[in-house]
Amino acid sequence: MPINIKKPITPSQRFQILNKFAEITKKKPEKSLVFGLSKKGGRNNTGKITIKYIGGGHKKKYRIIDFKRKKMGIPALVKSIEYDPNRSCFISLLHYLDGEKTYILSIKGLTVGKKILSDEITKPKIGNAMFLKNIPLGSIICCIELYPNSGAELARSAGTYAQLIAKKEKYCTLKLPSGETRMVLSNCLATIGSVSNQDHKLLISGKAGRNRRLGKRPRTRCVAMNPVDHGMGGGEGKASGGHPRNRKGIPSHGFKTRKKNKKTNKYIIRTRKNK
Repeated sequence: MPINIKKPITPSQRFQILNKFAEITKKKPEKSLVFGLSKKGGRNNTGKITIKYIGGGHKKKYRIIDFKRKKMGIPALVKSIEYDPNRSCFISLLHYLDGEKTYILSIKGLTVGKKILSDEITKPKIGNAMFLKNIPLGSIICCIELYPNSGAELARSAGTYAQLIAKKEKYCTLKLPSGETRMVLSNCLATIGSVSNQDHKLLISGKAGRNRRLGKRPRTRCVAMNPVDHGMGGGEGKASGGHPRNRKGIPSHGFKTRKKNKKTNKYIIRTRKNK
């Protein structure tokens, strides 16, 4: 994916790196697959702010994504690749042979005019979805289900992928983007390839105005607050604030928050901390 590194003609362009959107083939979304989103401003149903530093932003429409790939055995044609304001990757519009239209997360290398298929077993081509037990060992996969028919939950953000490293009768072993190695049921669906827009991590907004249009408000440094507002606040002069921690006092570096007796711990072979 090509990126656009701006020349420093203005202060906001000095460090700005933007997406050229060279893969995008259609500007307006499919009307039957979108609905409007209302702004919450970080507030709950009583009007109280529960998430700080959220508000404003441009209007958005939500695109309905088929995370389950439930049209089994019916070939689909990639009609367009589009931008989605609700996620970091691009999306692809599929036209099935029976006339139905759906959106899926776009896969790196997927182009307009390609045919893809979702089935129990099919060719391991980019964009095809099938059961983990039928995917060749060592394959790069994304949009992985944790439980059968639950829909894609793992490796969904821009540029992410997992690798299939072992197969047994009931479980398959995957190496996830975080470095964690874990077992997943072998009759879960996964898509061949990695998620599109892999250069998303290189982008730099360059100015506060772009963040405001994304719905992000200015964030106050915790060390600049008073002790009543944050555990790292207070002190004379430019005090460091002590050990980094959040507003509730939970340390942000090295503090384990995962429950020791969590049921799914038995499926984790190697944690992301030991990668």
